[in-house]
Amino acid sequence: MNTRIQSLALVYQACWLELQHAAAQREHPFRLMGLATVDGDGADLRTVVLRETWADERQLVFFTDARSPKVTQMRAHPQATLMVWCARLGWQLRLRVALDIETSGLAVSSRWARLKMTPAAFDYLSPLPPGAPVERYQPERATRESFAVVSAQVQAIDWLELHADGHRRARFDASGQGQWLVP
Repeated sequence: MNTRIQSLALVYQACWLELQHAAAQREHPFRLMGLATVDGDGADLRTVVLRETWADERQLVFFTDARSPKVTQMRAHPQATLMVWCARLGWQLRLRVALDIETSGLAVSSRWARLKMTPAAFDYLSPLPPGAPVERYQPERATRESFAVVSAQVQAIDWLELHADGHRRARFDASGQGQWLVP
């Protein structure tokens, strides 16, 4: 972007537009998101792949293996933070989210129907849960029962722009109301 966005409303719209692009474009830097959850008394962080963005509902969707330790963490503490960085824009987004995990039903089966014919399907077909020790690589595959859909309801967005002409920061609540902050 050559011209900097000047209004809070346009910054908010641009954040959601970039998140929509990220769900549709494999190379978009926002597609790979850091997900921070609570693990006992500490924090845990890993990368998830943004699969869908529903801007009107303020919702992001990613997939996971239902046997993953992060699922246990998300069920125990369904509040989390997603973080993305885009060097081209100079933007960091931190998104406070409420998580919901589905392992059955129409939302899961319809997404599995689209995913099952792609190489990404193998990520959810391991006979062992993620993080399980193995003595050697085992190419065997299980069934799709481990496939889960995670919906992240965005409750707040913290936008940071790092720019040579001056850094800027704003926070938006669940309704999109924004406030400029000191970077």
